[in-house]
Amino acid sequence: MSVAGVVVRDDGRVLVIRRADNGTWEPPGGVLERAEAIEDGVRREVLAETGIEVRVERLTGVYKNTALGVVTLVFRCRLEGGHAQLTDESTAVAWFTPDEAVAAMSEVYAVRITDALHDDEAPHIRTHDGRKLTPLQGD
Repeated sequence: MSVAGVVVRDDGRVLVIRRADNGTWEPPGGVLERAEAIEDGVRREVLAETGIEVRVERLTGVYKNTALGVVTLVFRCRLEGGHAQLTDESTAVAWFTPDEAVAAMSEVYAVRITDALHDDEAPHIRTHDGRKLTPLQGD
């Protein structure tokens, strides 16, 4: 299982990274450790990849990569402190407008930003093949 944080600043900009391993722009996140609480994992991953400390607000989406069998929980977060910095896992850390973030990302990561910015009460549930969104079974 993996987790990611869509970190939103007071001015509406969102925190994004360009991953060192594949060069893609994404919200920061990674694999949850076995004995780790889910929200602790979100905070740890965002800090490790960006230098930013966050407060986890709410679950905004559940995304299943059907090609890899990985489920990612995405949470909306608020900036608490720290300074954006490069790490071994990121070649760029930036605060993008939502439109800039969506334009820079592939469909499967862009939807995580748009889902997190909606004020829906229930989290979105989506599947993808690693590149494109796919219909949920039964759709």
